Amino acid sequence: MKGIKTRLIVMNFLIFASWGAYLCSLGIYLGNVGMGANIGSFFAIQGIVSLFMPALMGIVADRWIPAQKLLGICHLLSALFIGLAGFMGMKYGDGITFGRIFPFYALSVAFFMPTIALGNSVSYNALNKAGLDTVKAYPPIRVFGTIGFIVSMWIVNFTGFKDSYMQLFVSAGWSLILGIYAFTLPECPISKKQENASFVDALGLRAFTLFKDPKMCIFFIFSFLLGMCLQVTNGFCTPYLDAFKNVEEYANAFAVKNSVFLSSISQVSETLCILLIPFFLRKFGIKKVMIIAFMAWFLRFALLGAGSPTGFGLVLFILSMIVYGVAFDFYNISGSLFVDQNTDISIRSSAQGVFMMMTNGLGATVGSFCAGAIVNRFTGGIDPINQFDQLMTGWSTAWYIFAGFAFVVGILFAILFKYKHEVN
Repeated sequence: MKGIKTRLIVMNFLIFASWGAYLCSLGIYLGNVGMGANIGSFFAIQGIVSLFMPALMGIVADRWIPAQKLLGICHLLSALFIGLAGFMGMKYGDGITFGRIFPFYALSVAFFMPTIALGNSVSYNALNKAGLDTVKAYPPIRVFGTIGFIVSMWIVNFTGFKDSYMQLFVSAGWSLILGIYAFTLPECPISKKQENASFVDALGLRAFTLFKDPKMCIFFIFSFLLGMCLQVTNGFCTPYLDAFKNVEEYANAFAVKNSVFLSSISQVSETLCILLIPFFLRKFGIKKVMIIAFMAWFLRFALLGAGSPTGFGLVLFILSMIVYGVAFDFYNISGSLFVDQNTDISIRSSAQGVFMMMTNGLGATVGSFCAGAIVNRFTGGIDPINQFDQLMTGWSTAWYIFAGFAFVVGILFAILFKYKHEVN
């Protein structure tokens, strides 16, 4: 029993370490090489591929290739393409262009994004086989995914890789290791094709019938809206912190020089908040947990808008990083558990793919483009071409708009999502 938990811990560590190497620092690198205006596109592509790749790979895992093997294949391909993106950055230096790096980056994330859902399926399958309660057993295992994310963030921050293409090579290394390791994980079942299977079953599309259930349909719609919030902070938090370097008062502040490290407090908070999930789900149920997540997103954005790199403003920044743990975990981890418990085992992988499609697909795509438009509208772009006080006022306005969005959507969720929780 302990052995399987350890193996799943290693898997989760590697999945998120490969993502953490660039997710929160890519915007800094892009800004340094003159592609600040393209940050929204780089993060939007994660959403675009998540519109179909997690669901598609979930179907493949349910019907043809066991989830653990497909996890390995996807990470080997992701390692190849993110490595090629890093090579292009190394070859062309400051002369790198969007067309030279973006195609390889896009292919990499196309194969990476399904692996989050596949990792969930592998974990839930292994824990069920071991006779363990997933609500109790999974969150402590998933904590190590966040630890892997933090380790990668710290590596790129303190090596200076946050400013360069080297962060992409770090990601490739983690993915290569996982691509090999995944083939040693416990076997996941596949559904045998039946002679009288319907057209929907034959194509592996049964998970999409979950939208016929009003409860699941509303849950997925609001998962999409929460996904918008997540991509806002992924794409623009560290570029915002980095923008303070353009004023003498803040240029040498620790929070500015180590913006990725400061941002990693968010992931440290995650590791603690994940452990709270079993208690909150059993005590309050998924509806109240999701409402808490929306309100945490409201605080996350409002505190970023009010903060600054020194004094009391730094305290507000740190508080924003802390509440991120609640905002992320209480919808992402709790949501995947909710989907797992409300779907049949025969469509488990594809149902997780649909959840990913709504959050990291539709939500991330719309969120990236909307956030990019708002930031560019109020700041004149990522590059500080305006006076500093005007630039920071614009940034604050953008964060307050994001905060208002999270608050309104949270109220709507409380009204529309009908769910009666029975305390265990």
